[in-house]
Amino acid sequence: MRCARCGCENPEGMKFCEECGTKLVRACPSCGQQVRPTAKFCGECGTILTQPLPAPGAQVAVANPQPPASYTPPHLAERIRAEQSAMEARGAIDGERKTITALFADIKGSMELIEDLDPEEARRLIDPTLRLMMDAVHRYDGYVAQSTGDGIFAFFWGAHRP
Repeated sequence: MRCARCGCENPEGMKFCEECGTKLVRACPSCGQQVRPTAKFCGECGTILTQPLPAPGAQVAVANPQPPASYTPPHLAERIRAEQSAMEARGAIDGERKTITALFADIKGSMELIEDLDPEEARRLIDPTLRLMMDAVHRYDGYVAQSTGDGIFAFFWGAHRP
C-alpha cells in the first residue's frame, strides 16, 4: 500500500509507513472519512471506493481528502519538493510569506442533477468534470489542495496565475 504522505510503497499488513512513520488506514478519497477495508461506498459522502480493496486486515494511507500524489503531476510535485528543500536549507522552518491566488470551483446544479441517481452513476457523471477542472489547474502550475465532491479548492503562486 502506498503512503499518502511520502508515496512510499509499503508491504501489505503494515500499520505505519516504513519511510515516514505515517499511520496507514483506508480513507475516502473525497471526504477523508475512515472506511472499512470491504466498503464499496463511503458511508459519509457516498463516494464510490473504486480503488482495489486491500486484503482483510490490511490498511492504506490516510487521504486528506485525496492523496495529493493521486492528482498532482510529477513536474509540479517535484517543484513543490524542491521549494520545500530550499526553504529547509535556509532554515525557514516556519514557512514563508507568498502572494497566492486561491480558487474554489464547483459544478453548478450538480446536487439537483444527481439527487435521484445511484452513487455509482453520480460519480460517473461528476468525476470526468472534476478531472477536467484539476487538469486546468495543473496546466497553470496550480496545486489542487482539496477535492470537495463536486468541486475543487486550488492554489496558484508565482508567474503562472490563471
